Amino acid sequence: MKTTSRFISTLSFLTVLILASAAFASPRLTMPETVFDFGYAPQNATISHKFWLISSGEDTLKILKVIPG
Repeated sequence: MKTTSRFISTLSFLTVLILASAAFASPRLTMPETVFDFGYAPQNATISHKFWLISSGEDTLKILKVIPG
């Protein structure tokens, strides 16, 4: 009886440990700059700015869709 109880406790602990490690291994997107003010720009001027997207998680980050706004 003690062996079965100990086995179930160990199995439960390992399950929680595996699920917790999977949560920390998820992909994560970091953007050091999320807003940029272009200031004054003449009408019909071509302006641009680059935003850096950094994959800082432990798993592969997949960007599947981008919607410009």
